[in-house]
Amino acid sequence: MTTQRYEPIDSGVTPRFAGHSTFMRLPVLTDPRDVDIAIVGVPWDGGTTNRPGPRHGPRQVREMSSLIKRVHSVTKISPYEICRVADLGDAPVNPIDLNRSLEDIRKFFSQIVEAGAVPLAIGGDHLSSLPILRAVAAARPVGMIHFDAHSDTVDSYFGGLKFTHGTPFRRAIEEGLLDPKRVVQIGIRGSTYSADERDWPLQQGIRIISIEEFEEMGIDAVIREARRVAGDAPTYISFDIDALDPVFAPGTGTPEFAGLTSREVNRLLRGLRNLNLVGADVVEVSPPFDPSGGTALAAANIAFEILCLLAESLAKRKS
Repeated sequence: MTTQRYEPIDSGVTPRFAGHSTFMRLPVLTDPRDVDIAIVGVPWDGGTTNRPGPRHGPRQVREMSSLIKRVHSVTKISPYEICRVADLGDAPVNPIDLNRSLEDIRKFFSQIVEAGAVPLAIGGDHLSSLPILRAVAAARPVGMIHFDAHSDTVDSYFGGLKFTHGTPFRRAIEEGLLDPKRVVQIGIRGSTYSADERDWPLQQGIRIISIEEFEEMGIDAVIREARRVAGDAPTYISFDIDALDPVFAPGTGTPEFAGLTSREVNRLLRGLRNLNLVGADVVEVSPPFDPSGGTALAAANIAFEILCLLAESLAKRKS
């Protein structure tokens, strides 16, 4: 175990196109005891029901994260100065065995949590969140601030299959990993399979803020509501890149029309400072549907915003 802090490679010294591709140009480590925040790739899309490709997301987000500088432009936070942050590589996955992947991912993140580190996962499809939550919430249920076009609380697909990227948070609630009364979902929109699709999450106590209600409330009110729902207890952030409008993030498995803008997302995330954050993920980046890399660039920036939140939250808990 070390107390050393890790800095990104200085792009003023080594060009962004040179050297190994890592998250935020940080060093790659293997021991989670050496970090406070572990950035981890989850190159897996075994839960995808239509357009595959998120298994390639972590690699391209790593590439695009080379454009991220070390200091937040508004808060002036440099997460690397207040916490030990590094790239801990990729969680082990099996592209043809869903159940084995779920367990391997859980074990990998359990090692991170047991070492006292906070995970920031870059996926991967949204089913990846379930094994991560099994690790993060092993000791107690957590709340969640969830940005998405979809609630991801469907019961099953294709004749009773319980584990897809449309079911993770139903399973997480059933398993006692999430406290549904401390879950808020922001940006939900689009057509649904049935008229009652949102009844189950609402019955559990989930606060759903549809894109229509988001527009009526305004960003500041949505931030206040998200903070109210999360409260002071341990909270997880899950960001599906399809929360963004396809104009800003076309490279995703299930794009939905009329979503959040990049500026709205920045304001929302920056309104979540000083919560009790215990983990996060950014998922559903699918490079095959976005050759320009713009979706991965959006994900890299969102990951940095969340990294700053995690670092500030963790530093205050330790002070």
